[in-house]
This record gives sequence, C-alpha cells and structure tokens, in this order.
Amino acid sequence: MPLTPGVLYLLASVACSVTVAVLLKLARRYDVDVRQAITVNYAMAALLCWGVLRPDPATLVTPQTPWLVLAALGVLLPSVFLAMAVAVRHAGIVRSDAAQRLSLFIPLLAAFLLFGESISGRKLAAILMAFSALACLLRRPAASQGIADSRAAWLWPLVVWAGYGVIDILFKQVARAGTAFAGGLLLAFVLSGVLMLAYLLYRRVRWQCRHVLAGVALGLANFGNILTYIRAHQSLPEHPALVFASMNMGVITLGTLVGALAFREPLTRINALGIALALAAIVLMAPW
Repeated sequence: MPLTPGVLYLLASVACSVTVAVLLKLARRYDVDVRQAITVNYAMAALLCWGVLRPDPATLVTPQTPWLVLAALGVLLPSVFLAMAVAVRHAGIVRSDAAQRLSLFIPLLAAFLLFGESISGRKLAAILMAFSALACLLRRPAASQGIADSRAAWLWPLVVWAGYGVIDILFKQVARAGTAFAGGLLLAFVLSGVLMLAYLLYRRVRWQCRHVLAGVALGLANFGNILTYIRAHQSLPEHPALVFASMNMGVITLGTLVGALAFREPLTRINALGIALALAAIVLMAPW
C-alpha cells in the first residue's frame, strides 16, 4: 500500500492510540498521579479541539443541545479513562487495548436491540465472534498471581469494554440531536475537565509539575488519535471500511507487539486466540 496522506494519517492514529496506553503503563513506574494527568489531558484536548477543529460557537449552545447526554459523557469520559489506567496496570496494554477496540460492538448490538435496526447473519456472526474474543482475552491463569490480582486482570478490561461502548452510544446520540461533531467533542472535553478539576479540588490534591507534564503528553496523544482518525476518513472518503478496519486492527496488533516486546506482558494461547478472533470480528463487521 503506497504511503498516501490517508495511510499516514491512519498510521499516526494507531500510534497515538497505543501511545495513550503506553503513557498510562509508565505512569505507575514514574509515580505519576493519573487523576491529575487525566484532568490536564482534557484541558489540553479542549484547547486543541478549539484551535484545530474550530467549532462554530453558534452550534455549541442551542435548544437542541443534548445537555443530559453531554453531562453523562462528562462523567463517563474521565471515569473510563481512569478505568483504562487501572486496566493497563493490572491486565497490560495488550488486553486493555483489545478490550477498548472490541467495545465498538456494543453500539452495534444497541442498534439492533434499542434502535430497531435489522440484523444480518454477517453482523450477528461478528458480534458472537467479538464476545468469544473478549472471553479469551480476559482469561488469565490465576496460578501466576494472587486471587485479587487475577480478578482485577479480567474485571478492569471488562469495565473498559463496557464503558467505551456506552460512550460510543452517547456520542451517536449527540450526533442524532444535530450537534456538530467538533462542538459536541469540545463540550464533552470541557465538562470532563471541569468535573475532574472539581473532584481534585475537593480532595485537596497537591499539584506537581511532573503530573501536569504527563497530562500534557496524554492530551496530545489523545487528541492526536482523534484528529488523525478524522483526517484519515477525510483523505480516504471512498474507503470508510478500510479506515475503520485498519484503525482497529492496527491498534490491537501494535498494542500486542508493544505489550509483549517492550513490557514483557505474558500471553497464553487462549489470549492469542482472543486476539485472532478480535481481528477476524473487526474484518467481518467492517461495511465492505
């Protein structure tokens, strides 16, 4: 495949997504307070969203603005981000990234169950394959760790999977309400940052420079992932399935390589089967 701008955007998006997980993995090693880092991350992401995507101020506050949905996003986005940090710590980058990517099947399932969309045999097979993949990925032998650690190794990736799936549904509801993507994203970032800041002020957390710098790096990677994914779709308007499948498969593949090679994360044969099933489910679900 030639290195066209669309392909380069895709590669950058995959790299940014995995970088977020790597930064969360390193946070414990360098004693970074992820609460402070995630708060600064949303401030950074909001500033970048305003400066780069330039949402129309007139679309930010209208009678159609779904404030309840945005409020739910403001609570869920930082909560699931914190859950992702715990998942990466206990289950590793491989399982956490794969669980996050498999969350895309939750809005697909909701479309059938809640919004009355018709289901095809191919999509049903993809959903069943995705659930099988998740079950394989969450399997971890308890012999190598304590019972509490073993429970955390499957519980937190499951929380990440469910949380990001609900977030995807809420963003789709924002779009259905007619809110422009850039405006909805900015409002969600601002609400998330404000709620996290209020929590930290309530807890009287002492701010430190290294936590703030970690948050800046996290915000750059987080927003970079979103921006380059949007640009990839814009550069390859006739190939949405390619962008969709390449992004999700790329994150799972690169996350597996980084987790296994850089951080020596152990993978059982069942886990490897889960990764293979996850990749196959994404290919099967893509709207080719």
